[in-house]
Amino acid sequence: MSRASTSHVERKNGTLRQWCKRLTPLTYAFSKKWDNLKAALALHFAHYNFCRIHGSLRITPAMAAGITDHVWTLAELIA
Repeated sequence: MSRASTSHVERKNGTLRQWCKRLTPLTYAFSKKWDNLKAALALHFAHYNFCRIHGSLRITPAMAAGITDHVWTLAELIA
């Protein structure tokens, strides 16, 4: 927590709003039901952490944390 700052939180919020349009009320994908929003966010975070290679890390965040040893495919994520 000593390295955390508001800029980290704001960057994550910006990334989340760009990728998950359900959080933007002026789009067609806006979630009106809480269950749909929870499912969309869970899928977003799982994809972000296990399937997407981070630009500065050059690996996925899950690989950096030692949770997995490879980049997951979407088939692995959904299964």
